[in-house]
Amino acid sequence: MSKDMPARMLRLLSLLQSRREWPGAELADRLGVSGRTVRRDVERLRELGYPVEGTTGTAGGYRLVSGQDLPPLLLDDDEAVAVAVSLLTAADGTVSGLVDSALRALAKLQQILPVRLRPRFTAVAEAITPVTRGRQPRVDPATLAVIATACRDEELLAFEHRSRSGALTSRRVEPYSLVSTHGLWYLLAYDPDRRDWRTFRVDRITEARPTRWGFTPRELPGDATAHVARAVAATPYRYTARATVRASAEEVFARLPALLPSRVEAVDGRTCVVGFGADSLNTIAVELVALGADFTLDGPPELLDHLRVVARRLLP
Repeated sequence: MSKDMPARMLRLLSLLQSRREWPGAELADRLGVSGRTVRRDVERLRELGYPVEGTTGTAGGYRLVSGQDLPPLLLDDDEAVAVAVSLLTAADGTVSGLVDSALRALAKLQQILPVRLRPRFTAVAEAITPVTRGRQPRVDPATLAVIATACRDEELLAFEHRSRSGALTSRRVEPYSLVSTHGLWYLLAYDPDRRDWRTFRVDRITEARPTRWGFTPRELPGDATAHVARAVAATPYRYTARATVRASAEEVFARLPALLPSRVEAVDGRTCVVGFGADSLNTIAVELVALGADFTLDGPPELLDHLRVVARRLLP
């Protein structure tokens, strides 16, 4: 970072990079300065080559325009480490084709990190061991980028969505948040046509495209991650079962990390009840085997029949 650039201007640049558009008054409030000072700092950024545009509105605002002439991205210390950590954990395999790109970007970032940050970065890099989720569906990084941009810019998003049954529908929603949990990506959005909040699996979204139409943000239905977890847990499945397992809840989570917390109820330190749900009998059978502990099962007759078939195949 240039030594002759005031810290306030770096903060201003960081704010401009974080959002599509900022009202001048809000920038002044964030920086703790007057509107006149913001205008002067914006002029200085323009002189340094940053294409900052003025925007129309009640009080006017500013927008950092992307383009070929945009100078290199500037990151503060925490942002640089956060990017490095994100690149290190990108190898979990949930986003298609991202591992090699993440490693290349990480190598470039390591070369330009300030000397004072390198020991901190090295410590983080050595401590992180990504776990590859081999069986989980992969997400298209381009789709993620389109959705994330629409969330940031408060812009209506159109896409095609494939349900669990394979039915394809066209959706036009107000996107609010991307949530990554248990190896899957979800979009939390408000669907004006259905007048309700909806949760969409991102790996089932195709042809995501911005509409260039903005929307007035609504109040979120609580914490986004918690809302998505509740919606996923409440999803109706073709087959459901409950198993009383002779193992602690902690042991079950260690063996089946993709289980939602709401599906496991501790009975005592050595027993828990686990709820299973899937559209495939084989999926439940695999999870039961992965428990690695004795259990009693309460489930539909077809599941018990399927388990008997599996057992006969496995036993000599």
